[in-house]
Amino acid sequence: MFDPVIAPSGTLLGLLQRGRGDGTLHALTAPRSEALAALDHCVLNDPRHDWQVENRSLYYARLYLDLHGGLGAIERHLFDAEDVLNTDDSRTGLALAVLGHLASYGRNDALELLRRYAASGTNWAWALDELALRDDDAGLRALAAPVLARFPADAEGEAELAAVVRDAYEPRPWRLWEEDPRAHIGTRVRAAREQGSFDRWQRQMRPAGPRPGWSVQAVFDWAQEGLERGAVLHVPAARCLSAVAGPEDRAEIVQAARSGSDGARGTALRYLADARDPAVLDLIEYAVEGHSRVVADAATEAFERMGGPAPVERARRWAYRPDALGAAAGRVLASRGDAQDSKLVLTALREAVRGEGPDAPTLWTLVDGAGRLGIACAAPVLRHVYRETASSHLRGRAARALAATDPTFAAGFAVECLWDCEESTRGVAARHAETGDARVVNRLRRLAADPAEEDEVQTAVRSRIGPDADAPAVEA
Repeated sequence: MFDPVIAPSGTLLGLLQRGRGDGTLHALTAPRSEALAALDHCVLNDPRHDWQVENRSLYYARLYLDLHGGLGAIERHLFDAEDVLNTDDSRTGLALAVLGHLASYGRNDALELLRRYAASGTNWAWALDELALRDDDAGLRALAAPVLARFPADAEGEAELAAVVRDAYEPRPWRLWEEDPRAHIGTRVRAAREQGSFDRWQRQMRPAGPRPGWSVQAVFDWAQEGLERGAVLHVPAARCLSAVAGPEDRAEIVQAARSGSDGARGTALRYLADARDPAVLDLIEYAVEGHSRVVADAATEAFERMGGPAPVERARRWAYRPDALGAAAGRVLASRGDAQDSKLVLTALREAVRGEGPDAPTLWTLVDGAGRLGIACAAPVLRHVYRETASSHLRGRAARALAATDPTFAAGFAVECLWDCEESTRGVAARHAETGDARVVNRLRRLAADPAEEDEVQTAVRSRIGPDADAPAVEA
């Protein structure tokens, strides 16, 4: 999947791609044709950098409802010839998830599209999962024959079917199909489930990797072999090392951390960091100054995971470094520093935005740290990150940090956050948005009544408008 092209944050398309609340508010006041065109573009061209952690489907589904939008563009996208050529889930996953939410809101056209696609589309398993949550038993039973027809009645087809049944995210359709009296449906699905259970048992009986009784050197060799295959194993290898190493092995492990193979060095550094060995901080500094990127990454990762006061004290010295270790030190202070570290965290935040932009991975920790430490001077940078980042999760973190640092948040960004694509961000807004704005009152009522809304958000809403709320209840 290619990285999505994100429009500027000041445009309607850019706002909708980011999942910002202002996207919905602008779409509702824009010409309807323009708003629907931008909405279709987002749904058919997934704008998320990581669909596994960023939400958009409920956000877009709600906007289709508000705009009374048709589903013709989604239908053409799902049943286009490209569906056969491009089998990546990312091509159709967002559209199917949007249809799932629309079906839960009572849009029968969305339900019918999901049924048709589950019967004939390439990404049928995703559509089936959506239907498992929303369709009735009769609708799911009607899909048994077309779904099972995808698997030839030979050894290879039966093995593939067993794997699909075993790994199904939503088991409800398969359980219904097991009860089907027809042999080519019920008997076949039951056999597939039994074979999948047997395969799972066999995998559990054949564990891979280190066994009890391995030596320290054997663990290092295993880590290096994995690295040569392209698998970075220093984390599981360090856990194995904890099981096989004793006090008498410390000298060997320290030596491996200093001059072993890359796999051994990463493993040894992680082990020593987890053990809070007094030598590990100097070894981490030495590793970062070397020529191996793999070892340097393992060293900074181990440093950031260390507990106790020693890494925080060292971070205060390293925070001035203009390298990866300096960046890691800034994140350590953001996570575990105290008020005296506010200036260093603010500097790290500004440098990250200036040098890497509003989507830099390091910003997640630094933004959280600015909020945790209540760094009021960070508010302008946090507002910039909020507006510009393409990551809805990072924007949500920025909103939480602004709630702790920016006195204008309640009457400003908190209002639009009530329409944000992330439930955690809507929860922050529900707790902080100024109810003097009529839009806030109406939105809180709608969120409270929406069965698709997350429990976290509805709990926050009830704390503002319920009978036990600390603030005066919103007047009807």
